[in-house]
Formats: sequence, C-alpha cells, structure tokens
Amino acid sequence: MRLPLFQVDAFTSRVFGGNPAAVCPLDAWLPDADMQAIALENNLSETAFFVREANGFRLRWFTPTQEVDLCGHATLAAAWVLFHRWESGLTRVEFATRSGTLGVTQEADGWLAMDFPSRPPTPCPVPAGLVEALGATPRETFASRDLVAVFDSEEQVRALRPDLARLAALDTFAVVPTAPGKRVDFVSRFFAPRAGVPEDPVTGSAHCSLVPYWAKRLGKTSLLAHQVSARGGELRCEEKGPRVRISGQAALYLEGFITW
Repeated sequence: MRLPLFQVDAFTSRVFGGNPAAVCPLDAWLPDADMQAIALENNLSETAFFVREANGFRLRWFTPTQEVDLCGHATLAAAWVLFHRWESGLTRVEFATRSGTLGVTQEADGWLAMDFPSRPPTPCPVPAGLVEALGATPRETFASRDLVAVFDSEEQVRALRPDLARLAALDTFAVVPTAPGKRVDFVSRFFAPRAGVPEDPVTGSAHCSLVPYWAKRLGKTSLLAHQVSARGGELRCEEKGPRVRISGQAALYLEGFITW
C-alpha cells in the first residue's frame, strides 16, 4: 500500500516551531487498527486522516494511543494540505467530525481561522494529587474536557516541571496550566500523558475552554494567546457565544508517502 503523507507545523509561520501534525489524505477509510498503527509509527501528538464525502470532507484524529474527539492543530494542518496541495483554489473547508462540523477559512493574510465549539470550564475543587503532580499550587481550577489550572503569572506556567506519571493518574483527559501573559492576553501549556501526549506544543482544542474563561475574566472577546512550550505557538482567538474562532499559521515540513 502507498499513501500520501504530509507533516505540517501548525500555529507557527516557520518550520521547527508550533505543533507538528501528520496528515494522511485517503480515498476511503482504512481499518481503525491501521490508522492507529500509522499514528503510533508517526509518533506525533496527532495524525489526521480525511476522506472526501458527498458534502465535503470527514476528518478523524489519532494520538499514538487512541482516537480523539477534537484536535485543533491537526485540523489546521489538514486544512493547509487541502488548500495548498489537494484542492487548487479552495479557501474554505467544512469537516464533518466527532465534534460536529468544523469550518476552516484561509484569510487574506494567510492565517487559517477555525470555527470550533466553545467549552466553557466550570469551577471545581483542586483535585487530590494535582499539586504534587504539577509541583506547584494553582490559584484555582476549572473543569471541562481538560482540567484548567489557573496561575498568577506567566513565569509560574513556564517554570512547571510536572511529574507525568502522577498527571496520568488524574481523572482528566489533560491538565492545562494557564496565566495572564506579559505580551499577550494569556499563556498556557498542555499535558496529556494519559492520551500518549506528555506535553503538546500548541493545542487548539484546549482553547475551546481557555477562550471563554479569559474572555469573561478580561472582559473582551478578541484575544491573543501564546502556548509557552519549548517550540511555542501563537493563536488569535475570538469568543463568539457557543463557538470560538481560533486562528493560526502553518508551515510545511515534509511530504512523501507511507508504504507497506
């Protein structure tokens, strides 16, 4: 078998920045076990697969260990491949996914704007074991798909060196430390060792919860965000009620073929 493969760095304008995602366009779905094996072999936080359907495209995402319901950077990467390698002249795509229809539009300045569901987090007690896992005490915590841990400063978020085994024992998909930014509205990091992702460089889906939280706290709907991982990434965000708009850039690193 021979399948096209692209690797795109998302939420960055340059190769070796942002979050790398693999993208595999398919003529028809492979068995789930094969897609999971490809994702494991790629060993990136997510591999995206898309197939053309009657009314557009269907998109699925796999970490090295499991299929997930929502992924931002791999959606951005898949849209970049469609716009620049797969569908000449296309500037908007709608993907059917496990999280509903997700639209991506290529804007005039080259940024890609994604229309995602809003997932406002709700206040919750600090879970047992979180402080020991992070090695620091958050100001407060909130729950959505992920556990959002709010700190007072960007420096605290940057300084975290969590115990990944302890994080994996917590009953949450991921832990997302966040704080006000010095040059942007807010910063964050993302740890999901239970899903096979020790630290994700830039996480679009986490901003489905971060954007409504920070929009309410700061009293503004347009926000600039920076995920302060080692690779780093920039996001332009907008709170739009039941939806959030998350925009980023992308850069192609690799294109080739999978053969087996």
